[in-house]
Amino acid sequence: MASTTVDSTPEPSFDLPVLPESELERIAQGVHSGPHAVLGQHPIAQEGVADPVVAIRALRPLADKVTAVLPTGARVDLAHLGHGVWQGVSILGLSDYLIEARYADGTEWTVDDPYRYLPSIGDLDLYLFGEGRHERLWHVLGAHHREHWGVEKPASGVSFTVWAPHARAVQVIGDFNGWDGILHAMRRLDQNGVWELFVPGLGPDTSYKFKILTADGRWIEKADPMAQYAEVPPATASVVASSSYTWNDDEWMTRRASVDPHNQPMSVYELHLGSWRPGLGYRDAADQLIDYLRETNYTHVEFLPLAEHPFGGSWGYQVTGYYAPTSRFGHPDDLRYLVDRLHQAGIGVIMDWVPAHFPKDEFALARFDGQPLYEHSDPRKGEHQDWGTLVFDFGESHVRNFLVANALFWLEEFHIDGLRVDAVASMLYLDYSRNHGEWEPNIHGGRENLEAIAFLQEVNATAYKLYPGVVMIAEESTAWGGVTSPTSAGGLGFGLKWNMGWMNDSLRYMHQDPMYRSYHHNEMTFSFVYSFTESFLLPISHDEVVHGKGSLLSKMPGDHWQKLANVRAFLAFQWAHPGKQLLFMGSEFGQISEWSEERGLDWWILDQPSHQGLLRFVGQLNRIYRETPALWEQDNTEAGFSWIDGGDTGNSVISFLRWDRHGSPVAAIFNFSGRPLGGYRVGLPHGGVWEELLNSDAGEFGGSGVGNYGSVTAEDVPHQGQPASVELTIPPLGALFLRPRARAEAAAVGAPAEAAAPAGSTPDEGSLPSPAEAEAAPAPNPGATRAAGA
Repeated sequence: MASTTVDSTPEPSFDLPVLPESELERIAQGVHSGPHAVLGQHPIAQEGVADPVVAIRALRPLADKVTAVLPTGARVDLAHLGHGVWQGVSILGLSDYLIEARYADGTEWTVDDPYRYLPSIGDLDLYLFGEGRHERLWHVLGAHHREHWGVEKPASGVSFTVWAPHARAVQVIGDFNGWDGILHAMRRLDQNGVWELFVPGLGPDTSYKFKILTADGRWIEKADPMAQYAEVPPATASVVASSSYTWNDDEWMTRRASVDPHNQPMSVYELHLGSWRPGLGYRDAADQLIDYLRETNYTHVEFLPLAEHPFGGSWGYQVTGYYAPTSRFGHPDDLRYLVDRLHQAGIGVIMDWVPAHFPKDEFALARFDGQPLYEHSDPRKGEHQDWGTLVFDFGESHVRNFLVANALFWLEEFHIDGLRVDAVASMLYLDYSRNHGEWEPNIHGGRENLEAIAFLQEVNATAYKLYPGVVMIAEESTAWGGVTSPTSAGGLGFGLKWNMGWMNDSLRYMHQDPMYRSYHHNEMTFSFVYSFTESFLLPISHDEVVHGKGSLLSKMPGDHWQKLANVRAFLAFQWAHPGKQLLFMGSEFGQISEWSEERGLDWWILDQPSHQGLLRFVGQLNRIYRETPALWEQDNTEAGFSWIDGGDTGNSVISFLRWDRHGSPVAAIFNFSGRPLGGYRVGLPHGGVWEELLNSDAGEFGGSGVGNYGSVTAEDVPHQGQPASVELTIPPLGALFLRPRARAEAAAVGAPAEAAAPAGSTPDEGSLPSPAEAEAAPAPNPGATRAAGA
């Protein structure tokens, strides 16, 4: 029984619960899993007293005197029970109050009491997380600056919530308590292992970590898995984030939701922000990046991972803070500003996302509560030996929820238009990069990772359902079937798949000396065999210009002029090929040296006119691509492509037609030999004047100027299975794009595309305009149409 005073007036004694010595010891040591059950204020019924009295308890080790100060100014003296726990009684009922402590040296410390507050996470949120179905998990877990209701009025502070089911106790430590969590022990709320504490008086930018008592009695310190901001590496603490950003991209977001991006133009500039132009932060980069992307006419920019990571040399692919944009480049609102500005400039934003693995850094996700939690406990499923990283436990509902919500977080909080999912193949196969005996078959005896497959299906279906107009892209390097098939049909539900086969084959071909390319012709044409089995994006990515592979320019044979000509022809082939396309930074102007994240691009090389010409060519190629629906409108259906001639191995010439959905064609002709070809006859779907839409050998691009004076006239002379044909001069190591003059004139005056259909044809949406071609072409493949998330 404790003797207390209110306003220093003696009050009668009350019968209070006796707290066991062991209970007080656990509170004093910060190891109690339910400190709110002891500390804070607790109504206690007293015999003969109508209204319950309230016991107020606080932990104040080493204090000489502790007092609870009520809003009325009344003061409740607390008596020391032992082990630094103090108790007093108020007869005024539940109330807001402050704890005032005085110490032997005369100092006084008055703060609000965290233990007088109800949980800051609701029962519904706990239930949804328990089921693994909380789609906006970042709203409830982590650290949030908010107003939280006390008894009589709300208080401003930070709510901390963390999932640590194996922990015996959890404390919040930070710059606000000298990194000593004794006075900020958290309470365990449920059997799922969610811990919570609201700390009044804290604000944004507070640095913190969780101090966790493991089942085997060790204290470990961990960054918050749900933190939305972090200290700048190499510092590792989490930071309380708060956004005050106002978006100004309503027009972009409205339009995005109204169109299908898979049937829109998409030429992607892949960029590593730290080495594009070193020293730029998110805000600093906005103007320069927008100007450059406008100059080069890309539709999208794709950032290598921007989530927080400790080691810069990983390029962001070893993530420790999945919900925190890296602080290397500024505050999360600065990233919002960059995305917003890009959207206002009409440029889409894609970001690399890495759910396949995470590093073993002790401060982060690895063995988060002292045991495997985010990673699978079986090393045959939980480790990537090649990368020295851990694999998420995709079958654990809370882990899956963490990852699904993370994808949605970037789409919602940062208005990201698409996620490129890294290393999908490593997730799909249980035996990925493992020897016999190092992996365990699934329940059916197969090598497929059924849990990872279900996760990918869930994240794709959910993203497409909640955010119309976004695109989910798989970096998947195997022949796995149905990567871009709908989840309703058993597919993975991605919108696009990186065409790694095309990349490997085409780069191997381009590396050959032109005089030997005729022996490797199929390497350049094989991709057309499977072009519509999936919805593809054709990448020349960062992975192809590092680790001794050299730059794109250095892969090309010949002298410097020939190398640049090869690059121009190759990029024209990439842009004309069915599928979207991606090019890593530096390749657009012919960087000579291999890329390194430790230095900037070789911008100085643009002092050379030949490299200026290549940059000008890429800008023109993108402009033509964006303005020509035949090059993108039917990327994912066989109706958008037909051969002219893919078999001229002797001349190393490849020619084909691309069609828009109104029947307007573009002819693409490529001469990968080292000599010009004069009088070369090419079949076309109809006669008349055809404009030379693009000539990669034009003088303005640094070429030799070999061409056809801007236009040619096709005759009604059948050739190569086409009803008409024309004799062309095809430049060496060159590419030509031709389109009917009627189409060119229609584009110039803004006439409807239908007006450009060749005379005598009866174009129909999704069909070929020429009856002869329609008979020769295989039937469209309905399975190639993406319906992810249907």
